[in-house]
Amino acid sequence: MAARAQKLNVAAVIVVTLFCRAGFVWSAAPAGFVGSAAPAGFVGSAAPAGLVGSTAPAGLAKPALQPAMQSSRTPVPTARRIVSLVPNLTEMLFAIGGGSQVVGVSSYDDFPPEAQLLPSVGALLDPDTERILSLKPDLVIIYGSQIELESQFTRVGIRVYTYRHAGIANVLQTIRDLGVISGHKTEGDRVTAQLQSQLDAIRARVRGRPRPKAMLVMGRDATALRGVYVSGGIGFLHELLAVAGGDNVFADVNREGVQPSSETMLVRAPQVIIELHAGDEPAPEVLQRERAVWSLLPSVPAVRNGRVHLLYGGYLVSAGPRLARAAEAFARVLHPEAFK
Repeated sequence: MAARAQKLNVAAVIVVTLFCRAGFVWSAAPAGFVGSAAPAGFVGSAAPAGLVGSTAPAGLAKPALQPAMQSSRTPVPTARRIVSLVPNLTEMLFAIGGGSQVVGVSSYDDFPPEAQLLPSVGALLDPDTERILSLKPDLVIIYGSQIELESQFTRVGIRVYTYRHAGIANVLQTIRDLGVISGHKTEGDRVTAQLQSQLDAIRARVRGRPRPKAMLVMGRDATALRGVYVSGGIGFLHELLAVAGGDNVFADVNREGVQPSSETMLVRAPQVIIELHAGDEPAPEVLQRERAVWSLLPSVPAVRNGRVHLLYGGYLVSAGPRLARAAEAFARVLHPEAFK
């Protein structure tokens, strides 16, 4: 029993790590799915990001969150000392030339490598307020669910940019927002346009091809077919799958992530299974062992036809500038013939 509990705890840590890196929020699983209680720390539903605080310009009223920043006629004060608790937004800042303005990051930040050299200030579940304040930030980037943290900073006059994960459009808008906040608007617009162009190119490459029914697995217990988390019908991973030419077998579930039972996966019958792992690819024997886990569901078309793919790399779960790279990785396993 103790060993089983330890395994479950390890699996929970893996899922939390994955979701914190990606910027996920979580909502309860619908009827028919096991594990209806969401993991601790995953709250709410997708919503646009916004800037709040005592120095926020007109159009960004305190305390309400606003969907975008371009509606304001008042110039947004450029943030010079930024603390980011959201890894994908840290990556965005570095991508648009604002990396030198970042003075603190979350404990989950690992890209770009330069971010790992910055002071760590905790994360979604354990932010270190005192350390953040010691860095004297003029802007703190947090998750939308960190309501109390937002209140603490706005009370002392520090601007807060709140982020709630949503879809691809939200990623693009967030890059633009950060460009304005950090004084790198031109570069933010350039990165956004480049990313949109890359996604359009992948969509065009697979257009007209049969769209396989696919299941995108975001986490499960190691060496076991337990604790399986898959992409639901909202969020950037679901949308990337569509860009790559696949149809999500859980598209009808209005959640970012769900935990289906084995019976549900049998009924949904995916033709392709894509497992996402944020870490480095393991040794071949480990990879083979993990893929063999799916042999417990031999009647699932993806298993029967050898179309279970395990993909590795942090870019796969980062809702930021590397979205197109993830979309291409999905497209290559869904439509390998399109890349010959």
